[in-house]
Formats: sequence, structure tokens, C-alpha cells
Amino acid sequence: MKTYGYILPSLLFCLFSCKPAPENHNTLSEMEKEEGWSLLFDGVSMDQWRTYLSDSLYGWVVEDGAMKALGQGGDIGGDVITRKQYENFDLKLEWKISDGGNSGILFMVHEDTAYRAVYETGPEYQLLDDAGYPDPLEDWQLCAANYAMHVAVNKQLKPAGEWNTARIIKDGSHVEHWLNGRKVVEYELWTEDWEARVAAGKWKDYPGYGRFPKGHISLQDHGDEVWFRNIRIREL
Repeated sequence: MKTYGYILPSLLFCLFSCKPAPENHNTLSEMEKEEGWSLLFDGVSMDQWRTYLSDSLYGWVVEDGAMKALGQGGDIGGDVITRKQYENFDLKLEWKISDGGNSGILFMVHEDTAYRAVYETGPEYQLLDDAGYPDPLEDWQLCAANYAMHVAVNKQLKPAGEWNTARIIKDGSHVEHWLNGRKVVEYELWTEDWEARVAAGKWKDYPGYGRFPKGHISLQDHGDEVWFRNIRIREL
């Protein structure tokens, strides 16, 4: 009986006190700081972001340490851009999307009233619930593709509601898309092949598409709820 009397209080103590340590999101390690990484979101404030063509921000909230698009789209929500512009960079973040959801990460976005939307200038890393999207899709519309340009291959995508990792590397004309630790797209900007894809596809009617080497990074509000956290960037 003495043995059980000792174990029971210990078990009760552990049950109520031995909780797993909380995950440490939206922070940088000392090594990351030394390597030149910086945060684009600290888990509390979205002050490094604003709505495209506006100095304010609307249609987005901070929820459980993540930036969340409310899925209002258009003039109510809208795409957000970084206040700072980037030319060569390594961008990493985590994202999750609602059932059937559609969103994207864009870069090289040029802000000008001549362009009504971020996709008119910025190439897009597509974010999508591949399995749950309700409409038929082309391969270049699926998650992690360079939207309407290059298909993502060899990918492992987690389902809607689960966190995925995305990475975009742009170094001069060279661009890579990574999904959950795998490189799934690689291409060169402004080559003959790239120009041929532009001329033959959706972007032929968008003369500003991909023409500005330095620009804003954008997170898209496509009318669906989507969450972002651990957004970090290192300029190259």
C-alpha cells in the first residue's frame, strides 16, 4: 500500500503539471539570425504588411499566432504585400488552407495603379487544396506550381487544415519552389522558354507579368480562409 500511495500522487502531479512545452513559432534561432534571416511576422502584429494599393490593411486578422485571410476577397479583403521590396531572397513559411481553398504566394509584385491586382506583375507559387477543390483543374493550377507556367512535380502535400511548409528561392533569374522539404519547381526567368510560355498562355495579355526583378512579396486573398505563420526571409 505504501508503494501505491507514492505512485498515485506522482501520477496526478504529472497529469496536471507535466504538460508538453508549447511550440515556439514566429521566432528566430541565434543561428538563423547570424545567417541573416529576419521575420516578416512576429505572431502578434501585421505591421510589415499592408493591402495592395493601400496604406492600411483589412480582411486579415491574427489568429492563434498566424496571419489569417478571412476569405472576403475583392475590395473587402484583398491581397496583402510586404512594405519592403525584395530582389534576391530565400523565403520560408508555413501555411494551411480551408477545405477546397485557393490562395497563393506572389513575388516581384510591382505596385502601380496601372495594375489592378498583384498577379498582373508577380509570378505565383500556387496554394490549393488539390484534393478538395470543387472544379476541374489543369496541372499548372495545382498546389506549388508556378501558376499558369510550370507544373509542380514530386510533391507531398498535406490535406486541408494541416500545416505545410513552402519555400521560394529567387537568385537573379533562377527560381525554385519547395514544398514540405522537396524541390518541386525550378525555372529561369526571361529565357526563350520562359518567354514562350508567357506568350502561349494566360499571361500573354499582361505586359507587366514578371518584368520587375525587384518587388513586393504578396499573400493572396482568393476568397477562401488561409493561414500563414513562421514567415522568414533572407536576402541573397
